[in-house]
Amino acid sequence: MRFNTKVALGLLSVALMGFGNVAFADEIDDALGDAATSSADSSSTAPVINKPTFSPLAINAPFYEQFTPGWDSRWKVSHAKKENDKTGDEEWTYVGQWAVEEPVVFKGIEGDKGLVVKNVAAHHAISAKFDKPIDNKGKTLVVQYEVKLQEGLECGGAYLKLLKENADLHAEEFSNASPYVIMFGPDKCGATNKVHFIFKHKNPKTGEYEEKHLKSPPMARITKQSTLYTLIVNPDQTYAIKMDGSQVKSGSLFEDFAPSDWDEDAPYEIVNELAEKPEDWLEDEPEFISDPEAPMRPNPAYKGKWSAPMIDNPDYKGPWAPRKIPNPDYYDDKTPSNFEPMGAIGFELWTMTKDILFDNIYIGHSIEDAEKLQKETFDVKKKFEQEEDAASAPKIPEVPKAPGETTFKEDPVTFIKDNLEIFFAAAQKDPVFAIKEFPAVAGGLGVILATFIAIFFGLIFSGSSPAPTPKAAASSDKKGKAETTPEGSSTESEKPKATRRTSKKAE
Repeated sequence: MRFNTKVALGLLSVALMGFGNVAFADEIDDALGDAATSSADSSSTAPVINKPTFSPLAINAPFYEQFTPGWDSRWKVSHAKKENDKTGDEEWTYVGQWAVEEPVVFKGIEGDKGLVVKNVAAHHAISAKFDKPIDNKGKTLVVQYEVKLQEGLECGGAYLKLLKENADLHAEEFSNASPYVIMFGPDKCGATNKVHFIFKHKNPKTGEYEEKHLKSPPMARITKQSTLYTLIVNPDQTYAIKMDGSQVKSGSLFEDFAPSDWDEDAPYEIVNELAEKPEDWLEDEPEFISDPEAPMRPNPAYKGKWSAPMIDNPDYKGPWAPRKIPNPDYYDDKTPSNFEPMGAIGFELWTMTKDILFDNIYIGHSIEDAEKLQKETFDVKKKFEQEEDAASAPKIPEVPKAPGETTFKEDPVTFIKDNLEIFFAAAQKDPVFAIKEFPAVAGGLGVILATFIAIFFGLIFSGSSPAPTPKAAASSDKKGKAETTPEGSSTESEKPKATRRTSKKAE
């Protein structure tokens, strides 16, 4: 029987690798430490990204703001007091500060500045008037702006308001009491996370305003990168909301909006509370009465008490209820997209997170201009913001697999080593259990051991056995000597005779 000595010795050496005790937890800690160190080193030596330089983009729109020099002449910070909607008392003053500056987190374009909320837990208010009121009757309304949450958003808003054009708008400071037409933008606090779309609608009969809220608003994107919010209201009474250029919500102004106190089960007609019940109205009169003229006679087939049939009561009128009249406040508006004229834009916010940045505000009627602004500004900076965000993200260390998780195809040596470690650890406590639970490992070790023993004894016994070839050569040499030297053989046979003769003579 022949054995492949190299293969057997190789398997044996692999088996012997499992005898060492490996501290797997220490390996994981070392790997994590090395990964963290390499991550810190790579972040400190991150390549510098060459970014474009800001240059103003010319767009003709009713309102367009990139916060270029002279912005402070267009925007007015409010220091009014916040009105309490419940009591009418003035409780809070808008003390929050504003600044126009470049972003400090993930700067996409060099020199590109935006309007920044600077204080935490403070009321902020700022507004800018339009050159002329925006009338949206029969037109498409497009509202678009960028929001950059440089420190995230824990609890607060980042929405804008389009303010109603009236005399008070130009005479008073902007506050929460300033009437608005549209409110649009992200808002988050606790479990609430949504993009507001609210518009105020005037009841033409009562003159009162109702807030129409989007029933199922999309969720805001909470990220330190810039997010582009776009609202489009079409003259066919449809709307669309986009985020970063992708549509996330669309629908109808008729179907998707309702006031917060709207009761969809309210009846079309209501009771006339001014109606009075007539004096001769008898609510207790029965609907039917007995016929007094019904004939009575002895009944030979009497089987029980008989009562006269009932007839209609001529005085019965049923339960009284006042008549219903048309609802004087009911109206049906066919064109809710014809908003009232808007004269200014305002940010009226309270937030627990500072450094919220607003930029590239567009309010107009052209979807094409809004898309052009997105392409020339937002799309450019978003690319560099994503690259910088990815470069600064902490590298997740690769945790080594636990013993037994590696497959034979992935790493044969590690697979054998891990299984041997598990087997020997179990065998130290209970050898029988280890053999039952890991029969493949036990069988493999048995085969390796048997192979090693066979090779060992094969090498020993092969050294003491005579070679067949030398035997044949020796026998042939003896035959040749016998044939070529017969005299030598006879002489040798005579030697003992001579010896015997000599011994006799000696005697």
